[in-house]
Amino acid sequence: MTTSVPSTPFTEPASAQRLERAAAALAAHGFTVEILDDAAAARTRVRELIPEGASVFTGASETLRLSGLDEDINDSGRYAAVKPRVLTMDRATRSDEIRRLCASPDVVVGSVHAVTETGSLVIASGSGSQLPGYSGGAARAIWIAGAQKVVPDLTAALRRVEDHCLPLENARALKAYGTPSAVNRLLILNAEFQPGRGTVLLLRETIGF
Repeated sequence: MTTSVPSTPFTEPASAQRLERAAAALAAHGFTVEILDDAAAARTRVRELIPEGASVFTGASETLRLSGLDEDINDSGRYAAVKPRVLTMDRATRSDEIRRLCASPDVVVGSVHAVTETGSLVIASGSGSQLPGYSGGAARAIWIAGAQKVVPDLTAALRRVEDHCLPLENARALKAYGTPSAVNRLLILNAEFQPGRGTVLLLRETIGF
């Protein structure tokens, strides 16, 4: 039986036992799961997982930014990075092309706002641009999640989104864009329909929101 009240604050890293429990539940639901020590290990593993030249879209993520993965993917020249490309395109005249590029890359890379010990991933979004790829549009999906994102169940996951992640993202959005953020869209992945498509890299360290 799970509990909806986490025993530690949403910034505390999950214990080794809880990480293993989440990993086992995710694996039982069709996700490929690896537990890694830190962001450096995740950078190495992502490089191994994505073939050179693949089209890759990165969802907005403090985890990717802080780890260096955003730079690895979008600035290295190793991949056909989608984000730098769409930033140069006129949204007024090429919106359909932008939408298709973001929705169906070879690989989408990002993070999540919560990982449940019952085997679900929860992602909130203001614009929703990363959600089509996450939910099935991308041929492969890779999510990197710090240990503090592991929660007992979906009730706790939704609390984490509203009480912890949203205030932090709102402050970031105001500083970066001058506009507030909101949980306009919420994606819950309870299982991976196509085994091997979705990879979750759980870190033993805390990183991101």
